[in-house]
Amino acid sequence: MSRITPDEGRIVVTGGGSGLGRALARRFAEQGFAVTVIGRRLDALEDSAAGHPGIAPLPLDIADAEAVAEAFAALAAEGPIAALVNNAAIYPVADFLTGSPRTLMGAVAVNLGGTVACSHAALQDMALRGRGRIVNVATFADRAPLPGSAAYSVSKGAQRIFTRALIVETGDRLPGIVISDWIPGALRTDMGLPDGIPPETAARWGAALTLSADRSLMGVTFERDREVPEPVSLKRRLWNVVTRRTPRTRRITDDGVV
Repeated sequence: MSRITPDEGRIVVTGGGSGLGRALARRFAEQGFAVTVIGRRLDALEDSAAGHPGIAPLPLDIADAEAVAEAFAALAAEGPIAALVNNAAIYPVADFLTGSPRTLMGAVAVNLGGTVACSHAALQDMALRGRGRIVNVATFADRAPLPGSAAYSVSKGAQRIFTRALIVETGDRLPGIVISDWIPGALRTDMGLPDGIPPETAARWGAALTLSADRSLMGVTFERDREVPEPVSLKRRLWNVVTRRTPRTRRITDDGVV
């Protein structure tokens, strides 16, 4: 399976100032990659980089598309962007009826708009070389929204639609650029649960998936360390039972996707 290697360029991780983004950046750096971590707070980004010389902080508001384009152009001028992990997200908890529509649209600006802006900016460099990797950190929150989570659920659900649209836009023209959704599960972070998955554990899966650049991963969604099968019709499910055929789903290991 094709893999991204350190000599191909840097990896950019958004939301790299804490939690999963920090853990991913450190995992990549430990494997010899130059990593740029993006976030709004320089002090948090510097904490992520502490003790990891391969990590470079880049304070940036990803909701500002023009600023993102300028920042990524400057990064590309220094060297190729091999991979992008769209990890940044906000989760404002607010009652929709008593709150303000600005809360929802603010989440859309970051969770969807930031993914759109960063993907577009990274693709300007990747398209020149015909190779690259984009992983969008996703969720199933759009399928079963919780009370007070309209902003997060709507914006992250729209992000998953954007992944599919981006694949349609680029897949035929740029077959060397592979795009996937990854759902890390409930994490032990500020946005997650006290008994969630340690971000360092999830980062092992996310990093291995990002570095796996085989064309067969285009458009495939992974949840934690397992491939999410495509929906199949009742007729196909019955056929699988009759013929005793169990569709094979792949899993993520430290060595990649198998």
